[in-house]
Amino acid sequence: MTRALLIDTDPGIDDAVAIALALGSPEVNVIGISTVGGNSGLAATTNNALRLLEFFGRTDIPVASGYDEPYRRAKTETGYEPVHGHDGLGGVDLPAPTIKVVSTDAPAFLADKIRNSPDPVTLVAIGPLTNIAHLVDQHPDVIPMIDRFVIMGGAARTGNVTPVAEFNIWHDPEAAKRVFASGLVTVMVGLDVTHSVKTHESLWNWLKDCSKFGKVFDHILTSYTNTYETFYGERMTHQHDALAMAEAIWPNLMVLEPAHIDVECSGELTTGMTVTDTRLRNGVKSNGFVAWTIDGDDFHAKLMSRLSALAKSLG
Repeated sequence: MTRALLIDTDPGIDDAVAIALALGSPEVNVIGISTVGGNSGLAATTNNALRLLEFFGRTDIPVASGYDEPYRRAKTETGYEPVHGHDGLGGVDLPAPTIKVVSTDAPAFLADKIRNSPDPVTLVAIGPLTNIAHLVDQHPDVIPMIDRFVIMGGAARTGNVTPVAEFNIWHDPEAAKRVFASGLVTVMVGLDVTHSVKTHESLWNWLKDCSKFGKVFDHILTSYTNTYETFYGERMTHQHDALAMAEAIWPNLMVLEPAHIDVECSGELTTGMTVTDTRLRNGVKSNGFVAWTIDGDDFHAKLMSRLSALAKSLG
């Protein structure tokens, strides 16, 4: 049975790869996309979602914009421009979209899609959890209707924005804390697993075929790889969001462990830290799962197979 998929996102280069993976996978039917501020401001992330859907010829998929400001604090930073470029997609040459958002109320949009889907809904959040926290507050009746909830965010061991905090959680820690406490069982695909997989530049050589897909994705992934080389000294990337999307498409593709996950919101050194307790002692109960490992070769085979098929469909 095909599963309905809702994507909450802040495109973002790795978001673009994740969206392409979802659109190229027949196991899921993407029934809507909501946007949030994160890798770039909301205007840019929304524009990018619309541009990407138009590029893929999927203007049938509705897009709703959501929140630009964090859940309970003032916005201090949006992304890091050298990673995703001034426009969020590495300055790629994609035309302005002709399609428009269907709503500027992402939580209401998500709730409507969840209530009215005839198929089980997987909600995958690959940006800050701001929209999802507001969904929990404003539409609590739909939370039990969500079949599966997968996020790209957090880290049990080490961060990337700070030594202990991953960007999506750090950007809006109060939102993440609210979501983890909501009763929505969360599969946390964090840096523990995403940093374990290196997507070397050579795996993208097929993009240099001058196809429509190849021209766009070769550009954005070369930009992404250039940034990674300055950080890590290697021509590779971590495909954070595509890994979370893979777990949403193929449940239990990763090794998952039950955990109680909470978020530090005010520590001098630990703001944005996902405190991940796998001991579950003294009455502490699991509220989700932390992803530890994945077969990187299997992931890459699935990713490249689905993207290449999508590329061929675009001509």
